[in-house]
Amino acid sequence: MRERRQRHERLLSLASDEMGSLYQQVAGSGHVVILTDADGCVLDYVGDMALERQTGSAGLLPGALWNERVQGTNGMGTCLMTGKPVTVHHDEHFLVRNTVLTCSAAPIYDPEGDLMAVLDVSSTASVAQQHALSLVGMSAQLIENRVFHCAYRDQSLLHFHSRPEFLNTLGEGVLSFDPAGRVLGATRSALFQLGVDARVTLVGQDIAEVFDMRLADLIDEAARLHHGQPIPLRGVVDGRRFFASLKCPARSGSHTGHNVRAAKIRDAGASELDLEQLNFGDPRMAQAIRQAKKLIDRDVSLLLSGPTGVGKGLFAKALHGYSDRADKPFVTVNCAAIPETLIESELFGYKAGAFTGANRQGSRGKIVLANGGTLFLDEIGDMPLPLQARLLRVLEEREVVPLGADTAIRVDLNIISATHRDLKTLVQCGEFREDLYYRLRGQALILPPLRQRTDKRQLIEYILKLEQAEDRVRLEPEAMHLLLAYAWPGNIRELRNTLRTLIALCEDERISAADLADEFHQEAGADDPQCADTGVSEAQNPLASAERAVLLRELESMRWNVAKVARNFRVSRNTLYRKMRRYGIKPPR
Repeated sequence: MRERRQRHERLLSLASDEMGSLYQQVAGSGHVVILTDADGCVLDYVGDMALERQTGSAGLLPGALWNERVQGTNGMGTCLMTGKPVTVHHDEHFLVRNTVLTCSAAPIYDPEGDLMAVLDVSSTASVAQQHALSLVGMSAQLIENRVFHCAYRDQSLLHFHSRPEFLNTLGEGVLSFDPAGRVLGATRSALFQLGVDARVTLVGQDIAEVFDMRLADLIDEAARLHHGQPIPLRGVVDGRRFFASLKCPARSGSHTGHNVRAAKIRDAGASELDLEQLNFGDPRMAQAIRQAKKLIDRDVSLLLSGPTGVGKGLFAKALHGYSDRADKPFVTVNCAAIPETLIESELFGYKAGAFTGANRQGSRGKIVLANGGTLFLDEIGDMPLPLQARLLRVLEEREVVPLGADTAIRVDLNIISATHRDLKTLVQCGEFREDLYYRLRGQALILPPLRQRTDKRQLIEYILKLEQAEDRVRLEPEAMHLLLAYAWPGNIRELRNTLRTLIALCEDERISAADLADEFHQEAGADDPQCADTGVSEAQNPLASAERAVLLRELESMRWNVAKVARNFRVSRNTLYRKMRRYGIKPPR
């Protein structure tokens, strides 16, 4: 298994953060995020291992095989067979022992177009299947794009789309090409944009055979345009119009000055983010930032607390950038995303030949990699109890002994931890060491959930700008009202994903209330005093009875699609929800 993981080391490294992020979006009892290779062998998982006990011999741990030859019809195996996203629900599984599961899986292709892995969310809980499949598909494409960019990191890249607002989104296509302008690779989105069936059609062609510009002309045009302005192009085959941005590698000399994109990729973990950029006026956030600034260079361990998605990782990275160690490494260890069997070697490293299948050069481990900088222990509450004693020893003695080694390595680093769990309760239950808790909790900084923040409007406006290539899309007042009224259970992570989707879907560069999903209207409607029951029996009013019957008939004919019914009646969804509440109309379960 170690040899197999070593063969897929790059994939595992690139997929780790996205798996953790996906798990946080579907988090709940009975969920697990799984990554398999092309043989259907589980390489990694993140999630609730109570699921493993519930499913008995189904096997969701690394090393389990989920191809169709072994398991019959199942999410991962059937995805491998079809090469397409798929959901397999309960009795659709071939083996009876797997029928407790609902599995949503999506394929991950390598830069050559071969299926290299499958990403899956499996659950015993009742889940919204289409929602889970959409999330898995987006995460799989993000991983696939990262693999592509890693494979061609030393080559020139052309990002393009038929609509300029879709640059720097999952929908954009990307071509890589050599210094002579010959195409080396293409993402699946690029094939779709160009209407091409296979990569072999593009690979080897000159860029001028795909678009109406030579490489030299592209570089000149990118230099001529203002920073962030897309390059207009036309397809050679069908004359379709595209908009593009160009990125050339630093090694290509004369191209260095032309590393232009429609906008800088705004990563939530961007190291250049200033700590004050997280302060939009909320008193609790302002206090956390003030305290963090005073303590970060005083050898005080900081513990960030707050629910999932509030931006603990972003806060930690911005804090590192503010510290005296800003030019040194910032190393993240997601204690919930690394399998228990591997976390020891990942964290402490190992000597060459420490175990069968180990890397021949050994591994330095995350702690040693962070030497001189900052070690960020994310989801520290999920660290296995046996390893907590070793971590405590490292923090106390400031030295680490890799697996299989006899000599300790001295380390000097800042420690920032984060958790969404109540560590005090875990200590009382015997699931977390009390001495480690007090060692990590030099100062606890609480990041408030989004629903409690007083600066929601400013935060929404800031993230809306952050997610755009150009600051053009605007929120209409009613849409802003719905966003402010929403409870945001997924916090800032959910807000970013929502705004990113709204930017892609909106018309005329304006986000209206009609662009928002039904749950935003439902929640706003529930808080509207006009929606409260008036106590008047609507059934006694013939006109009201007639209106109720018409509404009910239309909703049933439209399969309870509230947005369609609202459009047919030419009213807002808010109005329709108010009428449904007034007449006691509830969607069927």
